[in-house]
Amino acid sequence: MADRTVHATVSGRVQGVGYREWTRRKAVAAGLAGWVRNRREGTVEAVLSGTDAAVAELVERLRHGPRSAAVTGVAIEEIATPEGLPADFEIRPTV
Repeated sequence: MADRTVHATVSGRVQGVGYREWTRRKAVAAGLAGWVRNRREGTVEAVLSGTDAAVAELVERLRHGPRSAAVTGVAIEEIATPEGLPADFEIRPTV
C-alpha cells in the first residue's frame, strides 16, 4: 500500500516538450506507481503514488520539468489511492 498518493496538475509550456515521458522516467526511477497525461486545455496531469519521500521528490521536480519546459504552476491534491492504479507508471491518452 502506498504511503502517499497525489493528483498533480502542471501548467505552463508543458506540452510538446517531452514533459510526459520525462515524468514517466523520473517516476519509474523513484519506484512510483501511477500515470501522466496531457489535458486538452494545455496542462499535464499526473497521479503519483509511493513512499512519502519519493512522491515529495517528484512533486518538487515537477515544478521545474525537463529543460525545454516552462512550468508556471503545480497544483497538488492529496487523494486516496485509486482502485486499479497501475503498479508501473504509464503515459495515458490525452483527455
